[in-house]
Amino acid sequence: MKVFRKPFLLLFSFAAVLIATIVLLSASGPGRVLQPIQYNHKTHVETAGLNCIDCHIFAEKLASASIPKLEICQNCHSETPISQSPEEAKLLNYVKEKREIPWVQIYNVPDHVYFSHRRHVAQAKLECGECHGNMSERTSPVDSPVKPATMENCMECHKRLNASTDCLACHR
Repeated sequence: MKVFRKPFLLLFSFAAVLIATIVLLSASGPGRVLQPIQYNHKTHVETAGLNCIDCHIFAEKLASASIPKLEICQNCHSETPISQSPEEAKLLNYVKEKREIPWVQIYNVPDHVYFSHRRHVAQAKLECGECHGNMSERTSPVDSPVKPATMENCMECHKRLNASTDCLACHR
């Protein structure tokens, strides 16, 4: 009986480490990312009265809505904290070091697809929540697309809103 104890313990230990590794690696789910700052949209909407284009400044003007640059955050956050938030403390370190926040882009479209925020926001008058969900209630950043930019999702919306379904409208 003693002869089998050591291989069994070794096998059990290996299995436990393997399972723990799988659980840890998949804890955030497939395709999920962790942002460098756990930005609280709800707080910024409710206390500062911000809306989407205050930070995503190009959504109405360009194809890309833009990931906010440090200078946007510095409009309200200088070197002096305005809250006790540990997330603001992280932000203030970026401000102090004059280093851009390494935000991870969540929404991507394939290279063969042309998507214009300006066309959807300024011309079609769509609310940001159509694709991004109710961000004004989020207390942490999204870690995966609320509505992925898939052919199925885009076509469903285009048909519902009687927008062009001509392939060349989006595919170049």
